[in-house]
Amino acid sequence: MKDKILVIDDDRAVRLSVKQVFERENKEVTLADSGTAALQLLDQHTYDLIILDVLMDDMDGFYVVNLIRKKKIYTPVLFLSGQLEEQNKILAISLGGDDYLTKPFGLEMLTTKANALLRRSQQYNSVETKELVCGELRMSLRDFSLSKQGVPIPLTSKETALIKFLLENQNQVFTKEQLYVNVWKNSVVDDNTIMVYIKRLRDKIEDDSKHPKYLKTAWGLGYIFKDISLRL
Repeated sequence: MKDKILVIDDDRAVRLSVKQVFERENKEVTLADSGTAALQLLDQHTYDLIILDVLMDDMDGFYVVNLIRKKKIYTPVLFLSGQLEEQNKILAISLGGDDYLTKPFGLEMLTTKANALLRRSQQYNSVETKELVCGELRMSLRDFSLSKQGVPIPLTSKETALIKFLLENQNQVFTKEQLYVNVWKNSVVDDNTIMVYIKRLRDKIEDDSKHPKYLKTAWGLGYIFKDISLRL
């Protein structure tokens, strides 16, 4: 089946160029010229990837992704933005985005990032049924859903990749560099991104995120995900 991509951008030229490049890759592309139109489409259809502009007339992309996640839609989101400030990238990730591409961008870089998100999402959905367990936390390797005491914990695709890696490597200390290489598949480390995701995971899985029992800081080294059944 074709990958389904929703492109949300109020610039007609951008929408059409993105549509053209992905249709050449035999993907099904739906276009929305506003956040309002996109939210209406998402109420009726499902997509494999959302490409979302930050600056739009009716509502900005940050607000749109926040509403998308509140609807419990966890489709990977790739932001497009003409804003170069690092703070915008951090905000995009904090609100539930999965990657960020600055305009003007090359179409090859766009397709590379998009295909990486699609590939990761597809891999999550093709694994046989198993579970990763740590204390009250359980992750199904059938659909990569995470729960705590049976209560589902919503995750973005990148959060899922990070918690899966940590659950598979309990009681091991990882530096920020090692996490970035293993989860983000990139040797150019973005410290702010790591810190944002660690905080987001702690807020979701810990009883008290300021005093974590699972995802701990190994001071001066990095982070460790502890099997709390062991006294380490």
